[in-house]
Amino acid sequence: MSKNPKIQVDKAFAALRIWVKELDYAPVIDLMAAGHDSPWKLLASTMLSARTKDAVTTKASKSLFSRADTPEKTAKLSVDELAELIYPVGFYRTKAENLKKLAENIVEKFGGVVPETLEELTTLPGVGVKTASLVLIKAFDKYEICVDTHVHRISNMWGLVETKTPEETRVELKKTLPKKYWKEINQELVTLGQTVCRPTKHECGKCPLKELCPVSTEHS
Repeated sequence: MSKNPKIQVDKAFAALRIWVKELDYAPVIDLMAAGHDSPWKLLASTMLSARTKDAVTTKASKSLFSRADTPEKTAKLSVDELAELIYPVGFYRTKAENLKKLAENIVEKFGGVVPETLEELTTLPGVGVKTASLVLIKAFDKYEICVDTHVHRISNMWGLVETKTPEETRVELKKTLPKKYWKEINQELVTLGQTVCRPTKHECGKCPLKELCPVSTEHS
């Protein structure tokens, strides 16, 4: 957070919580978390979701888990079998290869149990900080901050941070953003960024924070 944040954090999150609930819209990770009952399912679906539409990810996840709902079962399938199950997610062949490697690593290194630390999760093939953070939050209910392009962009726009990369944003937000907002910032800012505060079009008149946002045209 910058020394003089340009938005009132408590008021902003209070407004966002109400708005997200009334909007009845959730990023793909929340749709997946609602229907998945294991850390493995959440981790696998998160990997599948990259560059893929929500509906396609959900369908592919259900198809995959109908045959392989654990790392052990997934590791036993061939890349061709996995590719067929997850088609037509984006880059399905590459994701099938990564999924098999991921399952094999979890079986071999962690006894088939998805690890519960950022350090261990990011040693797994295809798992970066963003994916690991989401899994820690959604699967293990741990205090972590997941930063994607929306969170990075909007946090800078609001003056919460002054950073150049999503990882820098995550580090800086963890220093100063009240911990009670860590788990939810991704859901709320991704929802905002996908609907009314898109990268190329800000619909400030529809924004729940139009009276709070420092760049809103509604109160300038």
